[in-house]
Amino acid sequence: MTDIITKYFPGLNELQLKQFEALGVMYPMWNERINVISRRDIDNLYVNHILHSLAIAKFMTPVDGTTFIDLGCGGGFPGIPLAIMWPHCSFHLIDRVGKKITVARSIAEDIGLENVTFTHGDAAECKQRVDFVVSRAVMRLDELVKISRRLVSRESRNGYPNGLICLKGGDMADESRGLKGAEVLEYDLNNYFSEPFFETKKLVYVPF
Repeated sequence: MTDIITKYFPGLNELQLKQFEALGVMYPMWNERINVISRRDIDNLYVNHILHSLAIAKFMTPVDGTTFIDLGCGGGFPGIPLAIMWPHCSFHLIDRVGKKITVARSIAEDIGLENVTFTHGDAAECKQRVDFVVSRAVMRLDELVKISRRLVSRESRNGYPNGLICLKGGDMADESRGLKGAEVLEYDLNNYFSEPFFETKKLVYVPF
């Protein structure tokens, strides 16, 4: 099941491969109890959710110690796949829906992830500052930028300035229209991945 992951990320170690393999068992099992992924989409877990999350790992390779908040993480995307990919970085996953946080926390614990923490609540309750906010189609870009600015430290340690990295689909013109003075950089995911799912998908980076 991890063939699609190793196709694009061939350098994974044995632990990472086991963790990615475990996701293919645990998400369908949890989804029978708590619907965190569309029932129609669970068979596409690896491409539509795990590989999609890992588009951020095609965009950048953070230095050890880089900190992330996954805003509106749902069942753990993109935070859990990225935490597997970057074990020397730390991830704080936030979602308003308690049952989704329950699923994400349980899966992280069961696969042995030690670089993730969780908050059931709103971003307004989060007091920490991080290097990057990551998110996957959780809200409009202009709203996401407004919320994320408060959470991002101004002291950058990576090749990219700290900011927001989110995964979106379709035309971003309307969502970007209200962003006064913000630089919005878009990257087509079909430049990273050849699967049809990615034809209309984008990575959006807003440096702060």
